[in-house]
Amino acid sequence: MPTRVHEFNWPDRAVIGTIGLPGARTFYLQVRSGTQVVSIALEKEQSALLAEKIDEILDQLATVEGNPFSVPTSTPPELVDNDQLEAVQEYFRTGTMSLGWDPTTAQIAIEAYPLTDVDADDDDDWRAEDAADEGEKLLLRIPVGTARAFSKRTREVVGAGRPMCPLCGYPIDSDGHICTLPED
Repeated sequence: MPTRVHEFNWPDRAVIGTIGLPGARTFYLQVRSGTQVVSIALEKEQSALLAEKIDEILDQLATVEGNPFSVPTSTPPELVDNDQLEAVQEYFRTGTMSLGWDPTTAQIAIEAYPLTDVDADDDDDWRAEDAADEGEKLLLRIPVGTARAFSKRTREVVGAGRPMCPLCGYPIDSDGHICTLPED
């Protein structure tokens, strides 16, 4: 089966957002170019790791001697996007992702593949190349300023969830938590 590629180069918008209340949120990577909008579901941890790795790539590029690319160290104010997600139609739930730098276009490249049965089983022999058999993938390329803004927003969205328990490190639900703080 040929792979259907949802490809976005220089999109109008690329954000991580959520639907639902903390503790029951679904995370989405949503990309828009013109009237084309694609939303793929991610895990919270995937979103957080994506933001972390994007920042690592950008920080590394900023320190390269003779780097011909202007890499912002913080989010350019004109690229801040705090708007809600647009209407969400989930194309697929993300399994494997890859992240890289394309020096020919000076863009961060993100590839996302659908979750497979092998992903769910945590089989270490599975490779990203096998995802082509799944029929879909998202290919997103964003410039460095947009990547910095994407990363910042993603960290904020991830951090807006439930508070963490200082004892066990797990999230505290609004209806209580199993740990109790020691009395003073």
